[in-house]
Amino acid sequence: MPVPPLPPVQAPLALSQVLGQEKPAALLRDAVAAGRVHHAWIFQGPQGVGKFTLALAFASLILDESTSVGLTGELAPDPDSRVQQLLRSGTHPDLAIINKELATYHPDADVRKKKQTSISVDVLRHFMLDPGSLSATSPGKSLAGRVFIIDEAEYLSGGREWSQNALLKFLEEPPSRTVMILVCNSPELLLPTIRSRCQRITCTQLGPSAMNAWVKQAMKDGTLNVDPTQQQWLLDFAVGSPGAVMRCVQTGIFSWWQRVEPMLSLVAAGKHNVDLGPAMAELTDQWAKAWVESHDNASKEAANRAAAEWMLRVLAWFWGKRLREASDAATRERVLRAMDAIRDCEREVDSNVSQLFAFDKLAAAMV
Repeated sequence: MPVPPLPPVQAPLALSQVLGQEKPAALLRDAVAAGRVHHAWIFQGPQGVGKFTLALAFASLILDESTSVGLTGELAPDPDSRVQQLLRSGTHPDLAIINKELATYHPDADVRKKKQTSISVDVLRHFMLDPGSLSATSPGKSLAGRVFIIDEAEYLSGGREWSQNALLKFLEEPPSRTVMILVCNSPELLLPTIRSRCQRITCTQLGPSAMNAWVKQAMKDGTLNVDPTQQQWLLDFAVGSPGAVMRCVQTGIFSWWQRVEPMLSLVAAGKHNVDLGPAMAELTDQWAKAWVESHDNASKEAANRAAAEWMLRVLAWFWGKRLREASDAATRERVLRAMDAIRDCEREVDSNVSQLFAFDKLAAAMV
């Protein structure tokens, strides 16, 4: 079977267009203006708040020798430069995105067949650490000649031959004008030796004004198309994460809420509902099956865990709202017990306990 061609890279936004991350954007802008760009970065923060978008915007600045302070006082590249044209088309040869799905494009058929549960050392070596991959295609005078963005870097694999260990040589002996950006939701999963060698940029949840601006733009360009009721629920649930909003829309999380909310309300009133556990297990199983069917070589086990995480996130949001509204100590104590039960369920799911059993047990424990 022939190796499929690499997909185009997402076109970057201008740094000034990245919503809600003004402080990290300012730090990056200062580094570029000073002409001192570290060779290794960690962009950390909650899921879906724009870390990858910020990394692309940063890459577009440091790959382009036309980057300078314009008449408006904004540091930006010439939008008509050859580099920006290549970036907009997703075909710049010196910008590479590394993720676990890249295994699909590996020349080794055995690597392509593996379940995509991690960023394997095979993927890392072929697409990044190979000497040919590290060489920039054009010398130029830009701050970086080659940029690698490792998305969801917490998936760098462990085992006998760790992908993270394979990165250490890069970090200890960085190739000239090559920059690596680790985009990470959980930086604590990276080796301490990696974290200590990287400059960190912390992204935070978007505030209400930034989220409203994002929703307005997403509705305008057709990225988001939901009714006002669903829109309000999504904004409340996502808590400043555009990425969470889009994942909920794409995978039907709001329909989960519509189904389990009446049962959760009964539980909150102290009435056990025998249908809640099976309903949660059914919804997460359907989610995981749909995910595997729509993603080549996706792991059903990993999809099950991801689905369970979303369900537990829905429950935690429900009880968190109850805790904020609680007016007496007894109610607060009941809510906290329910939240403890959610954490217990999370540990059981991580230990591969049957999700039907885990959710049934949780439904009873939350009463």
